[in-house]
Amino acid sequence: MGIAGTKVLIGPSSFGAVDDSPFRLLVESGCTVIDNPYARKLTEDELVTLLAGGVMGLIAGVESLNRTVLEQSDLRVISRCGAGLSNVDLEAAEELGIQVFTTPDAPTTAVAELTLGALLSLLRSLPAMDRRVRRREWKKTVGCQLKGQVVAVIGYGRIGRNVGRLLTAFGARVMAVDPAHVGEVDGIPMVSLNEAISSADIITLHCSGEEQILGEQEFSSMKDGVYVLNAARGSLIDEDALNQSLESGKVTGAWMDAFLIEPYEGPLLEQKKVLLTPHAGSYTRECRLSMESEAVENLFTGLRS
Repeated sequence: MGIAGTKVLIGPSSFGAVDDSPFRLLVESGCTVIDNPYARKLTEDELVTLLAGGVMGLIAGVESLNRTVLEQSDLRVISRCGAGLSNVDLEAAEELGIQVFTTPDAPTTAVAELTLGALLSLLRSLPAMDRRVRRREWKKTVGCQLKGQVVAVIGYGRIGRNVGRLLTAFGARVMAVDPAHVGEVDGIPMVSLNEAISSADIITLHCSGEEQILGEQEFSSMKDGVYVLNAARGSLIDEDALNQSLESGKVTGAWMDAFLIEPYEGPLLEQKKVLLTPHAGSYTRECRLSMESEAVENLFTGLRS
């Protein structure tokens, strides 16, 4: 299959926002480019509508590409702008002859660095002290060091390993949970989810999948004063249970970069002990350009085959 004249839908609303060269590459190749007109994550119905009419290629974000969507499309290539594929029905894609690509390495540094930045911000109460200084209140908050803290990294793939290396450099005591690994990986012990949740001072999520990992029961088994971070998928955490745990003091602080429904509208907006970011883990100039350029090249590879 050639490229010129091929209809391509761009799913991520942020595609080309940092550097438009990946977008221009699509246009200059002769593709008929259909951009996301909603400036947000596309719904199932919107995807079905936008993919109608012979769209063969999709630059995908985190929108739900389930069997219903795929069966109503003429797609031949899905090029995911990111690492995970939990939003894609891979069985349906294979049955329908749709090739699926990812950019697994591009986001690792950006997401890991933001995770460490968010964690340090929580441990030292930077947002709270910033707000007080702006109110002319010269009041310090006693924080805690990362060195010596027991940190559980849930999901030890590319991003999780990068987070583990950074944590180790700070002197944290790192353990990890990942069904793909046993024993030790890079000197980091692999433990069960129950052991990690019950013994960690800090829990950070970097796993794929859509199934909930932290719900009421898991929060109740955590140590008092734990910190919880989610840089993966919004569905991994029961947001109401997290809110209740913050209210009770079971959780001292949390960072959420992914939510079940985005843009997020929920009780965590009123929580001063939680740091909220708009799914910005990969949002650095270097990462976006690398990830989007690779996604376009992967799309071309699929269309040419």
